[in-house]
Amino acid sequence: MDFGPLFLRDAPDVRKAGGNMSRRDEYEQKAEALLAPIVEGQGFELVDVEYVKEAGNWYLRGYIDKPGGITVNDCEAVSRAFSDKLDENDFIEDSYIMEISSPGLDRPLKKEKDFARSMGKLVEIRTYRPIEKQKEFCGILNAYDESSVTIDEDGQLRTFDKKDIALIRLAIEF
Repeated sequence: MDFGPLFLRDAPDVRKAGGNMSRRDEYEQKAEALLAPIVEGQGFELVDVEYVKEAGNWYLRGYIDKPGGITVNDCEAVSRAFSDKLDENDFIEDSYIMEISSPGLDRPLKKEKDFARSMGKLVEIRTYRPIEKQKEFCGILNAYDESSVTIDEDGQLRTFDKKDIALIRLAIEF
């Protein structure tokens, strides 16, 4: 039985054969390289860069922060400078919307500096699969390394493999 040729679209989030970086990863890295000097030059921290598709549109988002929080004017200043750099370097093939914003209180912890900043703080963890019949945990971030996270859950230390964690973020206390 012959089904004819198979065609695969080179989607930005599909990994290339041989383990090469996806276009999405490439766009995020190039954008981060352009955005980091702008953000740092204004005394802010670059928290994250993401290139995602939502509701049929591609978004290039930069998340910035500083002690005391980011203002709309801060975002606008970074956005203008970043827009100029993107126009000069024009490496993204798709149509996209560029946004600069604060990461928000409930941002996920992704990078080493996110974990370092959150040590001793209350975090929420959601796992892919139930552990002892639950998927949601809350405790004080006690330790982390490249493969695991440990929280203090009411005086009991609980360690999770990072590969089992769907989401980890600061818990919002009211």
